[in-house]
Amino acid sequence: MTMRTRRPSETGLSRRQLLKATGSTAALLAAAKLNFPAGAFAQDAGPEVKGAKLGFIALSDAGPLFVAKDKGFFAKHGVPDTDVQKQASWGTTRDNLVLGSEGNGIDGAHILTPMPYLISAGKVTQNNQPTPMYILARLNLDAQCISVAKEYADLKLGTDAAPFKAALERKKASGKAVKAAMTFPGGTHDLWIRYWLAAGGIDPDKDIETIVVPPPQMVANMKVGTMDCFCVGEPWNLQLIHQGIGYTAVNTGEIWNKHPEKSFGMRAAFVDKYPKATKAILMAVLEAQQWADKAENKQELAAIMAKRQWINCPVEDVFDRTAGKFDYGIPGKVVENSPHIMKYWRDHASYPFQSHDLWFLTEDIRWGKYEPNFDTKALIAKVNREDMWRDAAKALGVAAADIPASTSRGKETFFDGKVFDPENPAAYLKSLAIKRVEV
Repeated sequence: MTMRTRRPSETGLSRRQLLKATGSTAALLAAAKLNFPAGAFAQDAGPEVKGAKLGFIALSDAGPLFVAKDKGFFAKHGVPDTDVQKQASWGTTRDNLVLGSEGNGIDGAHILTPMPYLISAGKVTQNNQPTPMYILARLNLDAQCISVAKEYADLKLGTDAAPFKAALERKKASGKAVKAAMTFPGGTHDLWIRYWLAAGGIDPDKDIETIVVPPPQMVANMKVGTMDCFCVGEPWNLQLIHQGIGYTAVNTGEIWNKHPEKSFGMRAAFVDKYPKATKAILMAVLEAQQWADKAENKQELAAIMAKRQWINCPVEDVFDRTAGKFDYGIPGKVVENSPHIMKYWRDHASYPFQSHDLWFLTEDIRWGKYEPNFDTKALIAKVNREDMWRDAAKALGVAAADIPASTSRGKETFFDGKVFDPENPAAYLKSLAIKRVEV
């Protein structure tokens, strides 16, 4: 027997009466929500809180956080109150993460990939007290740079740092100090400049003094002769060239092609307490990464990043390299469409490969930040939350081809021929001539 739906007139209710009844039901439901204890409607609830406090350093690899805020992606995913706050240095970022927003600090940050590990292990915190953290996503690949002062212009330095060694020795012999600046001990910039120097036969602890300088202060310090070289992200390397103070020797993608760089990390306490809000924030960041990686958005991206509340720099100091044009500041050395452009999404840039985290920990063992027998895999299992990345990516509708099948990217080869096999990090360490650890 065929059943048919009865129209309102057939039920004895007019359209006006039906709407009135429906409205009354909605009002009753609304009243019920007010009177029921919290959690009674949790199944249909969105994020537990409307946002979080996130920190950033004035660098172009924080672009996805700027975009997520400016383009409304945080609001779109139900966390409109997410606050993106500028930090003075990586040390300040660390201190504010230890405090947490409840202590007037921050809940998460654009961060150097090794830092959540160093903080979680209590290696860089006051009284060595651990503050558990999670890495939820990688923010970018490639495009940091090693810059040198214009007094070394005649050397036209590139990936080979060997000619730099003799110049530094001559300067030291004249009674002057030689210094290499990076942004945080054990952080990515520290590891890139150490790798480059050591591959050229320069011991970064014995042949040159390694100092810490916050990214926005790099150019000013180079101008007054504080350091001979530095490693940092953009826009500071290009600004150095624009001011005629030095030149770019190496794009770090030339040291290790498609290398991981910054991460999006959050305090474990926040994530564990507010998993839905964390997922919403993560989805907003992933969507912003996709937007930032599109060629047609590069001009707007540069304009956003240059804003006062973000990097606060002239657009021309950030646009060229954002778009892939690398003028090294050496006559005739301009690379159009560089393969080492900063990647926010392509080539699985956003996915936090655990094998990459193992390389960072192995390098920090190399330079004495961790004990030689430190259990790296146990710490990675606690800190790296690639499972949450996968969950957020699937909820966002990311294509299966853009979600890596494995937590390892496999063997990695560096410009000097060294190979890092995540299945045998000890062999990699053994192959390195300059190190602080015996293998």
